[in-house]
Amino acid sequence: MTSSDDTMKQLRYLAGALKAPRITEAAGRLAEQARDANWTHEDYLAAVLEREVSARNASGARLRIRAAGFPAVKTLEDFDFDAQPAIRQQIAALASGAFLTEARNIVLLGPPGTGKTHIVTGLAVKACQAGHRVLFATATDWVTRLTDAHRHGLLPRELARLRRYGLIIVDEVGYLPFEQDAANLFFQLVSSRYEHASLILTSNLPFSGWGGVFGDQAVAAAMIDRIVHHADVLTLKGASYRLRGRGIDSLPSIRTTAEPDS
Repeated sequence: MTSSDDTMKQLRYLAGALKAPRITEAAGRLAEQARDANWTHEDYLAAVLEREVSARNASGARLRIRAAGFPAVKTLEDFDFDAQPAIRQQIAALASGAFLTEARNIVLLGPPGTGKTHIVTGLAVKACQAGHRVLFATATDWVTRLTDAHRHGLLPRELARLRRYGLIIVDEVGYLPFEQDAANLFFQLVSSRYEHASLILTSNLPFSGWGGVFGDQAVAAAMIDRIVHHADVLTLKGASYRLRGRGIDSLPSIRTTAEPDS
């Protein structure tokens, strides 16, 4: 056995002890390049470790994306900003993730089919890639989760656990109304994260319609106040992308208040 073989055997052992098996592969792959280019020992070591860190980060990002609960993984690079040019620059700025370090929120308002869920998923994927833990669910699913925790006397523990996530996404606020108890639970979720961690919410309704969703104007007003105090609010416009080429110009308008019978 040559000294080179002995060295590689030792590298495999050390890499295994460090739980970094990719180091062995990177060291072997880069060794010849390092010799040919006359790298210093420090340059070679830095290059090997850089490969390990990059691979580990990519692996961690994949795990965080998988654990987030996205209905489908979509990226900002795949979004058609030609259909929503007014928000292109804002989304590009938000994609940096600075809003997460500042515990700021994002709210996307607009009719169905304008790309709200795609955009928030894309922002959340960026957050996962930057090392943040993310959870995604619809407003209805969040209420179900909080109701179960409350029923078992575990709501404070659940809210504390959720605060450890850097980003929570609440999709589809306004598609279904909530009972009073459910609205109060949702308010507690918002309050628990206020100035501590970020929320992203989407809604097909303007804020003026949220009172009807939560069944209480006072609760809705208090919730909106906490959400938008530190938030970027974006409004999407236009027809649903799902209707393109189907000969349908628009969907029925959404009524935010009940109309009297004629």
